[in-house]
Amino acid sequence: MRIANIVYLPLVVSLCFTPVVSGVQLRPTVFEPSPVSYRDWQPDETAIKDLFLTPVDNGGIKEVITAKYVRRYQEWKSEFLSTPMGRAEWDSYGRNGRFVLTITVSEENSRGAGTSKYKWNDAGELVAATITLGGRISEGYPNPVYYPVMNSLAPGNSSYSASGSILAATKIAHEFGHLDRMAKTNAAVYRLQSQLIPVYNSILLSNGRNVRDPRLIELAQRMGGTPVELWEDREYWGEVKAMVFLRDKIAKQGYQCSLFNKIREFVDTYAKAYRQRFAEVAESTPASYECSW
Repeated sequence: MRIANIVYLPLVVSLCFTPVVSGVQLRPTVFEPSPVSYRDWQPDETAIKDLFLTPVDNGGIKEVITAKYVRRYQEWKSEFLSTPMGRAEWDSYGRNGRFVLTITVSEENSRGAGTSKYKWNDAGELVAATITLGGRISEGYPNPVYYPVMNSLAPGNSSYSASGSILAATKIAHEFGHLDRMAKTNAAVYRLQSQLIPVYNSILLSNGRNVRDPRLIELAQRMGGTPVELWEDREYWGEVKAMVFLRDKIAKQGYQCSLFNKIREFVDTYAKAYRQRFAEVAESTPASYECSW
């Protein structure tokens, strides 16, 4: 996530699923048009191989935090672990001897975060990933189009607004949502997407951004969606996890319904096809604190 000006559809998206929308930017990659036929195209085998190696010697969570960020990182982490959801996620990955989760903090993309460096073993099991937190994730609210939960925390959006460690912990929860989803992703599917997305982007740039091009339609069918559709699907799964964190954090507070109502408004406006994901979180709230959805 990165604060940016609006650039909207049709979008060119890399394997990292990084279009630019109002208020949000994840690192974009633009591929120059290529004269090579998409049917004959061969991937960079070295780059693809990197995704599917890496034996794990010692699993668990490795926190690689420079002295500059230690204090604020501990505040964010403590907030995240103050909820049942946060503790369950941390315990799950911390005790997994077959998986290494590296967490680091960087000044790059300072108010955002990202999950990357996924690695699979030969059996197709996800064995490593890295969550990189921006050094100022306690600030900044990404756009509601793809981030209806995080944006709902912005001042004025509901009777409950949050910044500081709660906002940071919500962004951390979002990244764990990416991680959880990727752990369920078939390695062969991810390999295919990593091969075909650059081809899709190259054709899109060379054909005047005509998404009805039969070649693009065939590629989207093989990948399970267009690059933008794949990206937004993953972002909304991240937001579902962020909503679970907030559900746990403010379960007994009177303003939970106000917050959930704002999330619902954003989802119905921008992400209606994904409504059920968020509704399930709202409906999982204990009956005594349940909000209508």
